[in-house]
Amino acid sequence: MVNSRFAVAIHILSIVASTPCGQATSAYIAGSVNTNPVVIRRISSMLKKAGMIESKVGSPGSTLTKSPEEITLLDVYKAVQSPDELFAIHEEPNPACPIGRQIQHTLTDVFLGAQQAMEQELANKTVADVLSGMGMGKNVTE
Repeated sequence: MVNSRFAVAIHILSIVASTPCGQATSAYIAGSVNTNPVVIRRISSMLKKAGMIESKVGSPGSTLTKSPEEITLLDVYKAVQSPDELFAIHEEPNPACPIGRQIQHTLTDVFLGAQQAMEQELANKTVADVLSGMGMGKNVTE
């Protein structure tokens, strides 16, 4: 199951993209997300590892390593979600039952198709699209 890490990661990138350099601190972002700065630092670390944001020692805040138009939501999804988190199939159904015997194989095919469709949609959307959807340009102050 997709948890809120994905949405929070998009929130973080949106703030970093739209705030002047050095102002997108974990405390500032946490205030916008309405969560603890530790959560922001944990997810930011995942985004940093994926090469989407960077921070400099001694300087507050983060900056994007690419333009918002170059960061797809699929990139963000893959940075913060485990590949097996979207759908889970219960283990060990009863093999003596005609449904139990077939359910895992059938659901695997259905879930794979759904995941592929979702990933295709995310690949076609960027952080810039998210900002545009909120009516924002490059700076929140615009």
